[in-house]
Amino acid sequence: MGEFEGKSVIVTGGALGMGGDTAVEFARAGAKVAIADINEVAAAATLEKMAAAGTAGIFIHGDVSQAAACRRVVSEAAGAFGGVDILFNNVGIQPPDSYTNVEGTSEELWDRIIGVNLKSRFLMAKYVIPEMRKRGGGVIVNNASVQGQQSMPGVPAYAASKGGDLSLTRQMSLDYAAENIRVMAICPGTIDTEMVRSIAREEIGSHDEDAVAERVAQYGKDHPLGRVGTGLDIANAVMFLASEKASFMTGSFINVDGGYMAMGSWASGAGADA
Repeated sequence: MGEFEGKSVIVTGGALGMGGDTAVEFARAGAKVAIADINEVAAAATLEKMAAAGTAGIFIHGDVSQAAACRRVVSEAAGAFGGVDILFNNVGIQPPDSYTNVEGTSEELWDRIIGVNLKSRFLMAKYVIPEMRKRGGGVIVNNASVQGQQSMPGVPAYAASKGGDLSLTRQMSLDYAAENIRVMAICPGTIDTEMVRSIAREEIGSHDEDAVAERVAQYGKDHPLGRVGTGLDIANAVMFLASEKASFMTGSFINVDGGYMAMGSWASGAGADA
């Protein structure tokens, strides 16, 4: 019996990166997992990994910045699994062309980043909480960022979205604590994901993957632990928060950042954030 045997989980942005790795680890621990994403090819690969890990999952196509998609994701997951116990609000974007100041940020880009990174948290919670209530409780984990606590030049929309993640986490935890629905957040530092690698490609002007990997490794030197994080690092943190081991935790966050926040002025040398 896995630690999450009998539990049902939704992971947004679950096709690859932090979401994909977390979906696989939940499956390995016996959970029934629905991954919500727009990337069908990556989702198929992750479903294969989940099945190999021990538990077959399902893929639900949808842009979770939209209410109709969130409602459908929750409905299909609850229908397939008999309910929902855990939501990992993971999906996030930081497009290469978003590195600018407020004046250089278009309204469309602002709306897209806030929609995916923050509005999706609100919408998914809105539709999943009634399902958790039927189960007598549940856990929501929001993927925020160290940039929700400090910031760096040129990321106004992203920083606003991640600060909002943390504030929404605190607020929802108060509204639903009496119903045994815990709401937590994680704040990653730089994690080796496709999003971070795309930033590295832009910076070095090359798609040579050895060169990209070298650039990502350089980001790790900015962390006191001397490396970037992995999807497994994130999965371990999310699964801890979703477990009974964290049953007295709600409304707060944990840093999964290799010591970034302990440095204080990390942004002066930061390469790329999760």
